[in-house]
Amino acid sequence: MEFAARYTDGLTADVRDVLGVIDLAADPVALVILDAQSREVIDRWPALDVYLLHSRMAELRIANRQKSPGARLAVAGIADTRSALAALPTLAQRQRAEGWGQFRILVLATAALASVIVAYLYGIPLLADRLVPYVPPAWESKIGDTAAAQVENSMTKGKGYVLCDPDPNSVGNRAIARFVANVFDGLGSPFSPHVTVVRSPIANAFALPGGRTYYLSSLIQAARTPDEFAGVLAHELGHVYYRHGMETLLANSTTGLLVGFVLGDMTGISAAAAVGTSLIDNRFSRRAEAQADRFAAETAQRLGFSPKGLVDLLERVARDDEFSRALALFSNHPLTDERRAALEALATPVADPRPIFTAAEWQAIRDMCPPAPPPPLPKPVSVL
Repeated sequence: MEFAARYTDGLTADVRDVLGVIDLAADPVALVILDAQSREVIDRWPALDVYLLHSRMAELRIANRQKSPGARLAVAGIADTRSALAALPTLAQRQRAEGWGQFRILVLATAALASVIVAYLYGIPLLADRLVPYVPPAWESKIGDTAAAQVENSMTKGKGYVLCDPDPNSVGNRAIARFVANVFDGLGSPFSPHVTVVRSPIANAFALPGGRTYYLSSLIQAARTPDEFAGVLAHELGHVYYRHGMETLLANSTTGLLVGFVLGDMTGISAAAAVGTSLIDNRFSRRAEAQADRFAAETAQRLGFSPKGLVDLLERVARDDEFSRALALFSNHPLTDERRAALEALATPVADPRPIFTAAEWQAIRDMCPPAPPPPLPKPVSVL
């Protein structure tokens, strides 16, 4: 059985019309390539080493593992193609084997991609709290710096925060710093939180990765007692202690943040574009809020102020729909019935109540950022 083909030896640019014939008497069996006109032997290929190359429909392109990589037999036409496949049955067998091999590779690649997607969408969020301890505190602090800049830019539209009291040695700032130090005393946390009070019409407080904590002036004005102010601040410090900001970033991380975590680049291009947006667009989980509530209640018991202040302030301020919408930027602080019941259960009376701030300190905190005066009325214009 023979078939017509066009032959190149892979060494020159010559293309010749040839015939392919199987020599069964040869050892090993050979594909003999003959000149189509003179039937002179041009080449001999070991038949068991032939394989198919990618080709157009109704065409076979045959190569041989023992010949030059450029050596080719191109078989065209249905009749010659059938004859070539009949003469070289290993071609069809290899084609099927390679096809199944490629199919298996495709299936495995698809399964691997699917597993990565499933892990990204479900596995990482579920394991985020277990991954947090493996993030070095120094990295988290740098992430917090990046997040702080992005959140500030977003909240102020690029104008920057207006600090209520830039003097770190003022009575109010020193009172807040002392409170923070007492809260974290003996806890073994790698972070030393720093609280910044900024002017804002939004009644809110929030904590970022690494210990940066912000108390907005409108929430201070909404607080009626030192215990209310301390309760909310202790709650935010609970987020710092449990590293909920880092947990949220891992649970809602983009590919860039994951790549940055793997490569050790937590402050470069891979992570910087996602940090602030991720924190603004995602709330803390209910579990995280419950942990922060419990931390605030335990802190109140330990330091001697009333844990009911947190309940009172959130309950009162959360009635304001505008507050609820604004607060969604950072957390799910507005009280649900479930959370209210849990907070009230935690707010047990303190055995040894004592003021958390002196009267002078509380007044200084209240005066750090007094409400902005109303704009002056326009002068009357005389019409005479």
